[in-house]
Amino acid sequence: MIISVASGKGGTGKTLVATSLALSLSESSPVQLLDCDVEEPDAHILLRPSLDSASPVMQPVPKVDETRCTFCGRCSEVCAFNAIAVMGRTILLLPELCHGCGACAYVCPEGAITEEGREVGTVETGMAGGLRFAQGRLSIGEAMPVPVIRAVKALADTSTTVVIDAPPGTGCPVVEAVRGSDFCLLVTEPTPFGLHDLTLAVELTRDLAIPCGVVINRCGVGDDAVECYCAERGLPVLLRIAFERRIAELYCRGLTLAEGMPEWKAALRDLFEKVRALAPVGV
Repeated sequence: MIISVASGKGGTGKTLVATSLALSLSESSPVQLLDCDVEEPDAHILLRPSLDSASPVMQPVPKVDETRCTFCGRCSEVCAFNAIAVMGRTILLLPELCHGCGACAYVCPEGAITEEGREVGTVETGMAGGLRFAQGRLSIGEAMPVPVIRAVKALADTSTTVVIDAPPGTGCPVVEAVRGSDFCLLVTEPTPFGLHDLTLAVELTRDLAIPCGVVINRCGVGDDAVECYCAERGLPVLLRIAFERRIAELYCRGLTLAEGMPEWKAALRDLFEKVRALAPVGV
């Protein structure tokens, strides 16, 4: 079963929920946590894993043989991302913009374009106690995290429970991280910003046909607008985490709820049972 943990905005406690849930479940069954927030991976801060392997993530980019090129411009015309341009008898390549679709090589009438790999990030794997862990890191200066997210997700072992810590927001990186999940937990907070971005995240999961439920963090601040929205839309609120100084202090010390407040383990395991009951039959 694959459970993605997402949020419409940053700072809602998404990583705290994902790591605490994974640790609580790993005490009784095999669990894997994938940190797909590759631009700012921070699950390792809370889990302190022993990382034993790292591999590069390669993105295919065009390579032009100018001895065969006739500078016809077909490659430039077909590129939707403006990653290749023909100016007179000069070819300009912008690999940072290339999405690796291969269209330029496909349409080249002279067969002058091939592809070569360019490193855009790294995937690291290891163990955090009994919890299997993997994370991606986008290389500095790179603009597209999606290839790195795909590489992390390729390590998912669906014979176990897989918890995916998705990036914040509702853009392309989140779509890629959440896609294919059996269930999505949306972590929010009871504030106007929290409600606004929760509505966007809910629409995203519905467009992807992924069932979702809500975790409300910092209950006790803000107002009841998030609760009202969930009730109106028929969204199950699966867990409420109170606004407590003790929880904030644990987080500042790099400790999960499962470690710092063991009484939360039962609530997190109950959260998993609720998710399993709401997930599609057969998962």
